[in-house]
Amino acid sequence: MTVTLSSFLHELMRNPPLIITTLLTLGVILVNGWTDAPNAIATAISTRSIKPRSAIVVASVFNFLGVLVMTIINSSVAETIYNMVDFGGDPQVSLIALCAALFAIVLWATAAWWFGIPTSESHALIAGISGAAIALQRGIKGINFNEWVKVLYGLVLSIVLGFLMGWVVVKTVEILFCRVNRTKTFTFFKDAQILASAGMAFMHGAQDGQKFMGVFMLGIFLAKGQSNVTTFQIPYWLIVLCSAVIAFGTSIGGYRIIKAVGMDMVKLEKYQGFSADLAGVICLFIASSTGLPVSTTHTKTTAVMGVGAAKRISSVNWGIVKEMMLAWILTFPGCGFIGFLMALLFMNIF
Repeated sequence: MTVTLSSFLHELMRNPPLIITTLLTLGVILVNGWTDAPNAIATAISTRSIKPRSAIVVASVFNFLGVLVMTIINSSVAETIYNMVDFGGDPQVSLIALCAALFAIVLWATAAWWFGIPTSESHALIAGISGAAIALQRGIKGINFNEWVKVLYGLVLSIVLGFLMGWVVVKTVEILFCRVNRTKTFTFFKDAQILASAGMAFMHGAQDGQKFMGVFMLGIFLAKGQSNVTTFQIPYWLIVLCSAVIAFGTSIGGYRIIKAVGMDMVKLEKYQGFSADLAGVICLFIASSTGLPVSTTHTKTTAVMGVGAAKRISSVNWGIVKEMMLAWILTFPGCGFIGFLMALLFMNIF
């Protein structure tokens, strides 16, 4: 099942709940581009391979392309998110619960941005809608554990494989270029890191854009009174819309996140920054191809840790890492609990 642009606009004009749902969903997508996407370009900026304004333009363009291209090729990540929770039953009440979850995600992401902590908006999204579904269904029957287990696989993949891949890639680069004069590699790695950071932005769009489109489709169906849709096709107009909003969010900036990931955690040289970005791209491509919803934040930051640890363990600022890990651990219970409370509050008010 799909939704044409004309039918969506027609429904939007006569359905106020759909207007609210659309605005909240676009708000969450915007916050994702604003707070999450800067991870993709953090290392390129910190190694001075590209200027911040130029990096943001590159990230915006390639986030757009990532959502557009990968969703056309393989939309399994969006389908996983859509089927992860049960918002069935009364469509009106379900829509209220979904709006509460989206509101909770915006609150969580904005607070994390304020403190400069690169939390995962992907996991905030999953936690928020799960908490709301539990409130709606009054128990864990609101969770589809067959789909939820993919999140756990993705969590392990993003953290463990991200770190290992960062370590392996930087060691491989060091072996390949061990006999080359370092000054002669300066320009090569500068250009290579720009390409790798563009690849990271592309894969960020491929992963996160699909997650939010899955939720967007859920909101559209609930607003139309359809609570039992199990299969769907993402329309091209929605791909373009979500791509544009993520790109716009990225263009706003996110310098606090860039500083935390690219400057405070590890001091990187250009070849190390390139290695971290390339490792992140490889991990995210594997995840997207297999339909696993992983965190681009976790993948990129653990790749940076792996690169730093490959030089020596003390190269990594483990104090910053500790703060990030704490935020990651708290995201599921924290945002899930906020989504649960917001859903109960919204359902009682409306």
